[in-house]
Amino acid sequence: MSLHCVPEPNVHVFDARGVARRFRHSAIFGALGALHNGEAMRFINDHDPIPLLEQLGQRFGGQLSVTYRQRDEHGVVIDLCITGLPEA
Repeated sequence: MSLHCVPEPNVHVFDARGVARRFRHSAIFGALGALHNGEAMRFINDHDPIPLLEQLGQRFGGQLSVTYRQRDEHGVVIDLCITGLPEA
């Protein structure tokens, strides 16, 4: 399976492989903070970001949903969704 995503409504692709490593975590936190209820971020990376997922869990707690769509030697594709956000 290749690390490409088919567009889906309310799913926004974030390909971290093109972001400089020193900016990745900040960029990901910013992207998640821009999501609205019912939206997800499809995160693509060249490795399993376990420390990042721990940081996200600390920040968002039970509001964070993490769903692995692909995890193999080629990288990972993870859907991240924040639920229970206050309506804007």
